[in-house]
Amino acid sequence: MPLHVPPAPAPALRSVLAALGSPTAVHEAHTPALRALQGALTAELPLPVHVLDRLSMSQLAAGGRPPRTRLTAWRFLIRSGDRYVAAADTRLTPDGWVFSHFFEGPYVAATERALRQAESLGKSYQPRLLSVPELYMLTLWLHGAVGADASAGLPAAADLLIPLAPAPPGIAPYRPHPVSELLPVLTHRLTPPSPPVPPSLAAPAA
Repeated sequence: MPLHVPPAPAPALRSVLAALGSPTAVHEAHTPALRALQGALTAELPLPVHVLDRLSMSQLAAGGRPPRTRLTAWRFLIRSGDRYVAAADTRLTPDGWVFSHFFEGPYVAATERALRQAESLGKSYQPRLLSVPELYMLTLWLHGAVGADASAGLPAAADLLIPLAPAPPGIAPYRPHPVSELLPVLTHRLTPPSPPVPPSLAAPAA
């Protein structure tokens, strides 16, 4: 079933198109593939980028608060001909959304692959990106409320997360996980170990 790609804020799209049309912006980008291309470039598949704030075990306990997320960017995949060659991020300023930077690398192809995978799942979703900076992890977040405001909202238990490659050790990329299953795994990894008990407070030997 088709994904319901949310519309990006108009100023975000305009700023990316202006950057694509600027030889200076393209030349200064750290994207050799983008600089080497000739011909038309288009900005497609806008995705809101949310960041998952630090998790704690108490958040996922019964009655605990849901994990917090923050919208930090709108990301566009940059197409040349029949392939995506780079991506562009925008950021929010006091004057609105503005172009931030171009980039290339494994997450561009990984995002495209995960989006194709999501289209084959047989259910409609609103695609987003969810970043877990402390694990250097990026996931495709498939939100079940397809008509929701893409700039807001929390991961619902039944939403799906598809880790993108490269994924952290022990987490298989491109495997869809319900939020209710994957977040506890991430929480366990982010929860610091308990400090050792000082010898003076340890239980006396029997």
